[in-house]
Amino acid sequence: MIQNDDQFSMDRRTALQNIGLALLSAGVIGSPAELAAVFAADEDPAFNDSRLEALKDLNGYFPFTPAESLEAWEERADYVKRQIQVAAGVWPEPENIKLNATIHGKVDRDEYTVEKVFFESSPGLYVTGNLYRPKGKSGPFPMVLSPHGHFAEGRFYDSGAQKVQSDIKAGAEKHEVGGRYPLQARCVELARMGCMVFHYDMLGYADGFCLSYDLIHRFAKQRADKSSEKNWGLFSAQSELRLISALGLQTLNSIRALDWVCSLPEVDQKRIGITGASGGGTQTFILAAIDQRITAAFPAVMVSTAMQGGCTCENATYLRVGTGNIEFAALVAPRPLGMTAANDWTKEIESKGLPELKQHFKMLGVPENVIGKYYPFPHNYNYVSRAMMYEFFNQHFQLGLTSPIVEADFKPLSREQLTVWNDRYPAPPGDEQSEIKILHTLAKHNAEQIRRLTPRDQKSLAEYRRVVGGAFEIMIGRALPGKDDLEPENLSEESKSGYRQYHTLIKNKRYGEVTPTLFFLPDQWNQKVVIWLDDQGKAGLLKPDGSLKSPIQKLIDSGTAVAGIDVLYQGEFSKLQAAPTEMPVVDNPREFAGYTLGYNHPVFSKQVHDILNVLSFSKHHDSQPQSIALAGFGFSGVRAAAACAHSPDVVQKLAVDTDGFHFAQITNIRDLRLWPGAVKYGDVNGLLSLCQPASLWLSGFYGSVPELIQASYNAAGQLNQVTLFNDRKNRETAVVDWLLKG
Repeated sequence: MIQNDDQFSMDRRTALQNIGLALLSAGVIGSPAELAAVFAADEDPAFNDSRLEALKDLNGYFPFTPAESLEAWEERADYVKRQIQVAAGVWPEPENIKLNATIHGKVDRDEYTVEKVFFESSPGLYVTGNLYRPKGKSGPFPMVLSPHGHFAEGRFYDSGAQKVQSDIKAGAEKHEVGGRYPLQARCVELARMGCMVFHYDMLGYADGFCLSYDLIHRFAKQRADKSSEKNWGLFSAQSELRLISALGLQTLNSIRALDWVCSLPEVDQKRIGITGASGGGTQTFILAAIDQRITAAFPAVMVSTAMQGGCTCENATYLRVGTGNIEFAALVAPRPLGMTAANDWTKEIESKGLPELKQHFKMLGVPENVIGKYYPFPHNYNYVSRAMMYEFFNQHFQLGLTSPIVEADFKPLSREQLTVWNDRYPAPPGDEQSEIKILHTLAKHNAEQIRRLTPRDQKSLAEYRRVVGGAFEIMIGRALPGKDDLEPENLSEESKSGYRQYHTLIKNKRYGEVTPTLFFLPDQWNQKVVIWLDDQGKAGLLKPDGSLKSPIQKLIDSGTAVAGIDVLYQGEFSKLQAAPTEMPVVDNPREFAGYTLGYNHPVFSKQVHDILNVLSFSKHHDSQPQSIALAGFGFSGVRAAAACAHSPDVVQKLAVDTDGFHFAQITNIRDLRLWPGAVKYGDVNGLLSLCQPASLWLSGFYGSVPELIQASYNAAGQLNQVTLFNDRKNRETAVVDWLLKG
């Protein structure tokens, strides 16, 4: 399959050297002294792999490269939007539910009214806020959602008499009241301009303490009593496996806030905006990116190629792998987008980010729909920034007001006038038991939503693939490499009895990755290939003396080519870097997976990338193999299932022995096997349910084929292609016999 001539032939010394290196890296040969008896001191040149370099974190560089065409952008936009949704735990989209909002406590001002609002976005999880309505104007009214961001006490924010005087002196504020209560100020002025405004709490702030501030925004240390399979809380391995995060819960609240304002008859559905600063800026571009009902967005002091958001509420696993806040803002296009920057991580927006966004909006035919401006003030949503925002909505909502719009002072509302909770409407609990109840109820609802997608026929199978397969695509995070992405480097070739053995590095040039591989090519090849995955890596195909293990030998004797590979941290990788015993993490003391996995693929995904490299290399090889099979044992069987679920059209046969493993067993956030989202989308069974048209051989599933796998294969008309093996003995022999049939 690789080279069937003698141009890479080598002497016995080199052959023994290569075998010895493979055995040493797998731990079969334990010491340099033992290795010296097998081969001479010379070693193969080391290879470089980008996955062994320092991990990316939220302080990295996140540029945006505009697409060259509308078609290219539409494909990319679909993927990035889905990436946000998967990361936020809102894929598939939350189902429409009746929101029984309680509206009370109206305060009447001369030009506007303010009411208190609360409703459940999910049982026990509340959206709380204030609804501002203009007076003396006829609807339908534009609506502006206003998530407040990281301001002390949220909607109740009071900067204090001393700070407002300093801000006025610096030119950041104009009025004492507006400068002291800047969050109220923007709502009041927008209402005076003729807009309705829903100013809602970020979780943990003001009235949103059904989940506490310390939990949502200051979580730092894993909690042993909230990390078991059954009793788990936020930020645990189990919540990650279900993609329930602080960012996701806040995003769900933002979606429900949008659902609610869209249900109000007086709201103009064609003029719904959103604006917020800091963490509210994050929610602004996240919601606008994934929901087309937002028709204009103005995120303040958050869109940047630099720091992407430092709070636990701004990060989530998968969220910014290969993307970032500038591209999230680009998803708003062609709808209007306005941004402000300050003396913080956003200060370079006019030279880094805005030019690319202008190019992007121009390509979409609306160059006038994006603006951005840096103002030399600290992190803020001050009068200067608010004035720019007022002009933005005046223009794009066609309010017809004379510019410049000058913010007038107002009578602020007290905490008592703003809070939604009182004796008649008592606040919900915000303790740890409430946390558990909220999260577990949401998890059950999400699981039921996925369960209802279980395929029954070809049509429902297609929808199941779109949703669950679409999630796995994001979680794996990589398309099958193209032929031109890969470049093999043969380190050695040796003629054996009845076959040739190749030691090859398969290099993925696009990503700077290398997959060490051993190929065994029969002298009389039948054009079939089996990629054999073992938890010892490619050394698992060999005996200690370098000869083939009997199942591999049987495949070779039948004329079938076999490939054994080292996935990341197996075999040859240990020559470059000692294999970690825990999930590598970025340099951040807070024990939150999103700070690492929000910017880097999980180890499991990276290891699946190695399998995809070999699958693609085999598929596109000049020898044109007629069939490719995958066989995996132990946790390698789970990796094989993921690779096949990702690219089922490449694999004709899949043999998997999971040894009973399920991701739901994982309780350690640093477990190398942790694959966030796996439990939400069906665990190992979910992967195997997406492997048709490949024929399936299963071991480690006792009694019967799992119902989900049965349903999907039955919907595809291939239930007869599923074989269950219940004998724990001779499983590798049984796999070989099954692979050789037909």
